[in-house]
Amino acid sequence: MKTDTEWLLCDFHVHTNMSDGHLPLGEVVDLFGKHGVDVVSITDHIVDRRTLEQRKRNGEPLGAITEDKFQDYLKRLWREQKRAWEEYGMILIPGVEITNNTDLYHIVAVDVKEYVDPSLPVEEIVEKLKEQNALVIAAHPDRKKQDEEHLSWYLWANMERFKDTFDAWEIANRDDLFNSVGVKKYRYVANSDFHELWHVYSWKTLVKSEKNIEAIKEAIRKNTDVAIYLMRKNRLSSLSDVI
Repeated sequence: MKTDTEWLLCDFHVHTNMSDGHLPLGEVVDLFGKHGVDVVSITDHIVDRRTLEQRKRNGEPLGAITEDKFQDYLKRLWREQKRAWEEYGMILIPGVEITNNTDLYHIVAVDVKEYVDPSLPVEEIVEKLKEQNALVIAAHPDRKKQDEEHLSWYLWANMERFKDTFDAWEIANRDDLFNSVGVKKYRYVANSDFHELWHVYSWKTLVKSEKNIEAIKEAIRKNTDVAIYLMRKNRLSSLSDVI
């Protein structure tokens, strides 16, 4: 593994068909690996109890990793983590998107080891994640152009209160740039919120760091050598056969 400091192309918010994404895990790993991404975090949804119960009553797909399946989920990520490194030199970091659609907050956790109940208050969720030494990101804390409702409204409404609670705030997501989250006041990242094939061409984070998980997390927390990058297909023309 390389240990010298370098600029790494990262995406910390990626979904598969294990929750509500369209592609299976292996295809997602191959897609990001062939596009030269250095670091990817798979962050499938875990969802608050009230939302899960409502989906069950309505006969809807759960679109989430349930608590009883969580360790199996991590095992799948660990297996793909090894393959991602061997085939692409890409770091895969296990993560989740803690999804509370009842009280309207979404939290991305990178390098997660244990299940955390999305029904808990924000402060308790963050505390439990930091006990695991996970990187904790406020997910899309503004309304995206395509959203009918603002799923992280609670984070947006309490932005000043939670400013230092999170390790970073997602200031860009997919093709949206959130002007309400200022880069001068908030530690920040940018991510694709990947769900389907074309989402690979979207916002990413550039981090200057050693190429290992702990160094990457620490670089985000310090937020000094961090930039955002809007990735487009013509920037990677040698990979045009992927899509």
